[in-house]
Amino acid sequence: MRKPPPISIAQLTSDGASLQEKSPPQSAADLPLGTPRLLSGLYVHIPFCFHKCHYCDFYSIVDHKDRQAAFVDRLVSDFHAAAQHNIGAIQTIFIGGGTPTLLAVGLWERLLRALHATFEIACDVEFTVEANPETVTAELLNVLTAGGVNRLSIGAQSFDPAALKMLERWHDPANVQRSVSLARAAGIENINLDLIFAIPGETLIDWAHDLDTALALHPDHLSCYGLMYEPNTPMTMRLKQGKLHRADDELEAQMYQHTIDRLAQAGFEQYEISNWSLPGRRCQHNLLYWHNADWWACGPGAAAHVNGWRWKNIPRLDAYIDGDALPEIQDVEHLDEDGRIGEALMLRLRLLDGIASSELDSLLNATASGPLRRASIDRNLENGLLEVCDDTIRMTNRGLLLADSIVLELL
Repeated sequence: MRKPPPISIAQLTSDGASLQEKSPPQSAADLPLGTPRLLSGLYVHIPFCFHKCHYCDFYSIVDHKDRQAAFVDRLVSDFHAAAQHNIGAIQTIFIGGGTPTLLAVGLWERLLRALHATFEIACDVEFTVEANPETVTAELLNVLTAGGVNRLSIGAQSFDPAALKMLERWHDPANVQRSVSLARAAGIENINLDLIFAIPGETLIDWAHDLDTALALHPDHLSCYGLMYEPNTPMTMRLKQGKLHRADDELEAQMYQHTIDRLAQAGFEQYEISNWSLPGRRCQHNLLYWHNADWWACGPGAAAHVNGWRWKNIPRLDAYIDGDALPEIQDVEHLDEDGRIGEALMLRLRLLDGIASSELDSLLNATASGPLRRASIDRNLENGLLEVCDDTIRMTNRGLLLADSIVLELL
């Protein structure tokens, strides 16, 4: 989904002062973030994988076990530097990758000790770790739960071996059930399963079977994504070469509608375009993203947002390990007021709770682009893609199928 063009860091700081004569920021320490503030969330990126999946565009490298210890040493110093920018208790922690569960158990123990020693963490923190079904063990889960992890996000993607092969995902579907069982036994009560639909060659019956198989495992949360062809991934290269054919739009829409209907029937509430949960199990960390809250990011390739500034740590493991304090950064942006409002509308309308009419009016009245955005909203209300419910503007069921086009107009 497109973002509005960022304001160049050479043009604008948070107080509007010119930075024309200053060099680009080398780390987050060079950004005008203001005084230490309450960071709602912390994201930690562990880049190791045993294989690069053909659809994935997250920063990851094939793990040869030779740099894990050095990486954790560097991550601990990253924690200490990041903690200088935080006051108060962190509400959510999310450790993603890569494949975080590839990290050696002893290194996990050190990482978790360092987290608790460095940051103040809320007693009711939501603490998520992403897991590959092949790498989940009882020993690892016991270490995670002892370290405060209370939510596991398992990359199932599909239960069909042919679909997994198409994605270059090399796990046995049976290991998803094994992972869920081990997690429950270890005391993890909040489990998410990631699933992908519209995989080349997949039928509606195949997808319905995947959903039913996932539901039979009694997860608390499901993330169901239509396959994205990200730039520069092997899958996109194969698509361009005519070596595979993407699912047509009608089939993908049928799969998405089936997801909405089937999960509602199973008692799940859809709270975001691609996310469903049992009552009380919404992913609090992802909600930070959609509400533009503040979160810090540690690890190579990890992205952060603090006080209106966004940046990403340089996605190079060697450079990260060789550094100290805060890592080098790239993709720095600070939106002007108009861009901030467009982004806020885009993110809030992804949520099925929508946005209160009073808040919407306040945002639309804040810039000269308000009338154009108001006209877009009125047009989509008239054509049934948006609706007013309890004085809130939100997407309709039909609008969810065309969400990208709706939010693009508002940007």
